[in-house]
Amino acid sequence: MHMAKGKEERKGVDELSAKVINLAGRRFLIVPNSEIYGGAAGFYDFVGYGARIKRNVENAWWGRFVSGRDDVVPMEGSIITNPKVWRASGHLESFNDPAIDCAKCKSRFRADHLIEEELSLSVDGVTMERLEKMMRENKIACPKCGGALNLIKTFNLMFKTSIGAGEGSDAEAYLRPETAQVIFANFKAGLGAGRAGPPFGIAQVGKAFRNEISPRNFVFRMREFTQMELEYFVNPAKLDDCPSLSEAHLKLEIPLLTPEMHEKGQPAKKTAVGDALSHKTIGTKWHAYWLAECVMFIQSLGVRPENLRARKHSASELSHYSSETWDVEYNYPWGFRELMGVANRTDFDLRQHSAHSGKELTAFDEERKLKYAPHVFEPSFGVERLVFTILLDAYSESVQKEGSTVILKLSPKVAPLHAGVFPLMKKDGLAQKAREVEKALKAAGLDVEYDDAGSIGKRYARMDEVGVPLCITIDYDTLSNDTVTVRDRDTAAQVRVKISELAQKIRAGSA
Repeated sequence: MHMAKGKEERKGVDELSAKVINLAGRRFLIVPNSEIYGGAAGFYDFVGYGARIKRNVENAWWGRFVSGRDDVVPMEGSIITNPKVWRASGHLESFNDPAIDCAKCKSRFRADHLIEEELSLSVDGVTMERLEKMMRENKIACPKCGGALNLIKTFNLMFKTSIGAGEGSDAEAYLRPETAQVIFANFKAGLGAGRAGPPFGIAQVGKAFRNEISPRNFVFRMREFTQMELEYFVNPAKLDDCPSLSEAHLKLEIPLLTPEMHEKGQPAKKTAVGDALSHKTIGTKWHAYWLAECVMFIQSLGVRPENLRARKHSASELSHYSSETWDVEYNYPWGFRELMGVANRTDFDLRQHSAHSGKELTAFDEERKLKYAPHVFEPSFGVERLVFTILLDAYSESVQKEGSTVILKLSPKVAPLHAGVFPLMKKDGLAQKAREVEKALKAAGLDVEYDDAGSIGKRYARMDEVGVPLCITIDYDTLSNDTVTVRDRDTAAQVRVKISELAQKIRAGSA
């Protein structure tokens, strides 16, 4: 346990978070689900530009971790599966959070979250017995009514449903709480589809569902969310045989926080991945590779390195299946919290599913002429949490005489559009010419949007605050020389570009 320092380190960030959430609602990027009926806690819808940003994040992940590689098999699994999958994985018994109820108003809270909020402490990995003792010692009461809180109990996060017209246990099923187990159950299919043995991965993007006790912090903690997960299978005899680990990975500097440093309340120390490997702070080369690769990916989407750190789980905090886990954490308004994780799940999942199904889930070691259950490295992202993080780091304001304007400085990789296309005026053939430019750019595979409403300044401002990097203006010079004005979102600088070269220049800036 240690004192949380996130709020002190980022002064004014609570206001920033409020502004980002306000922008998301005002421009209809992210809105509460079924809002006309009062909404449903923990469920949000991405609309318009927000849906485009989310999809671009997913596409960026897919491009880097799936289609950009020759050792990863894509997959799209079912949301509902045989409930035996969740019994084998341990979810039905141990996928729990510590819940606490108010004896007076009957409100329910997550005990660890309540303690963190009341005492400004991080209680990652703390046992239920210790949580209860902390509640008693600090006389923590219900934050809603001040009533006494009952003893902590476990609360299973699985969403129950049923299959078919039957009743009872025969019809019982669950919405998947993660995408990983469907991958493990399909290990043999993935092995066959890849036509090669380990090292190789199976990856998918899809919905997951967790019946969170207290969803909060906008889209940071939801009940329905999208995961981007990769299960990468490695021969346990070759955990340090990693040809993918490059000089760039080894030289990457990441603020690392070990369990010992965390316990003492020490800050993370910026460390080269190669040095962390040589000192065994990171256990294996494959783990170092995936941690570095994920940090590089996050930074490529515009998240600032100074707001990131990697924290190693303590022995008491480790999941039952993991031999080593690192969380990449971001300094949110409520302190450093997990953005994504990289776990070595060992061979736990394949052994469990093999034992429960009676089907052998192994690979063959050609050198040693024996079968083995691969170890699994799991880089796991939540899309909505990553989008929120990107928005926090992209939000900025430009203060002018007329007042402040919002500029969302999104990376072109995730921006909702490549460009806005504007006629300077609606008359004199400018609108028609702008439509022609719009059509040509769309035919070239670019996402652009035509807008002729209001002054040119207001149109620029509308594009700026949803993160569109470029605005293209068709003016009277365009009619005579076929050039347009291209305005940069971040600098407001304007250059003249030939229409014939426009698509190429936009594409070059979006790479």
